[in-house]
Amino acid sequence: MANILDIRRRIRSVVNTRQITKAMKVVSAAKLRRAQERTLAARPYAQMLTNVLKSLVARAEIYDPETGEVKHPLLAQRTENNILLIVVTGDKGLAGAFSANITKAATRFLELKANKNVDIEAIGRKGRDFLRRRYPSAAVQAPSLAESEESLEKHPEAESAGRAGPIQITGEHVGILGKLEFSQARTLAESIIERYEREEIDSVYVVFNEFKSVIAQRLVVEQILPIEQVGEQAVRFAEEMTEEEKKRAKEAAVSAGVGLRRSESQADEAAAQFGTAQVDYIYEQPPEELFRALLPKYVAIQIFRALLESVAAEHAARMTAMESATSNATDMIDSLTLAMNRARQAKITKEIIEIVSGAAAM
Repeated sequence: MANILDIRRRIRSVVNTRQITKAMKVVSAAKLRRAQERTLAARPYAQMLTNVLKSLVARAEIYDPETGEVKHPLLAQRTENNILLIVVTGDKGLAGAFSANITKAATRFLELKANKNVDIEAIGRKGRDFLRRRYPSAAVQAPSLAESEESLEKHPEAESAGRAGPIQITGEHVGILGKLEFSQARTLAESIIERYEREEIDSVYVVFNEFKSVIAQRLVVEQILPIEQVGEQAVRFAEEMTEEEKKRAKEAAVSAGVGLRRSESQADEAAAQFGTAQVDYIYEQPPEELFRALLPKYVAIQIFRALLESVAAEHAARMTAMESATSNATDMIDSLTLAMNRARQAKITKEIIEIVSGAAAM
């Protein structure tokens, strides 16, 4: 049987670990609330932009009357030969299987596109490290969205000109999710749009964890370009949370005081009525010109939404993981305390038996 002093040392160690996990859960809950507020604050602008575009679709000539082809290059659909995949993971660990699930979904997508050329934009340290171990980097990479020197690192194998392989990493963006700004998403969107208009890529997909609330999340692969229908998500793959995951997430949210339901604002409702109102709006510029100018902004806001929701989902996953770790530490402390009491009782019983045996021998 283990020594009582050893068991006490283990109990103190587990108690200290439980304090750390409990503090990390509280921090993650606070960051989750802020991430939810940012996501909610960005929603009215995105909704209004979407509805303005919907309103313009009915007034602008999207298709050429002579050729029947779309006028805007972002609506043009081509045969998928060259694909750009944006993989959004976390920068830090201790978030359960958050990043692992995203990289698995990205791997499944790459297996489905095995006969295509795929360029990867890795956002987040965990996804970057995972992809680096499996795929080479392109000789020419897109500038990083982060300003840190570490995020500007390039894979040492990226030395030859041309494509490094059918699947290659063309961009690495580490450290941007902690201080996410719309300007970063806009810069990435402008780079993607430029490549799409030059027909270097034929389609753009993003893999991320969609976040609506703590218990309403799903892992999705969404098509960004070409735009099939304004305001509608072109989801190519979706994986919902299991009932067990929802249960654990709910318990963690309740203990941390985080809201479970998705919040809706009055601005959302007002914006939703804009595109469907039976009113002929008067635009200062021609509808075609406005449509061409707003469509790139629509792509940027879609990327920004994916990044915002991924940040919130990561904090929710870390909060749930730390709640589970705290619960497991409590169970371990109870088990060790029981073992210590048994060892102490056995020691006392042995001493009593020795005393009684000595007294009987006299």
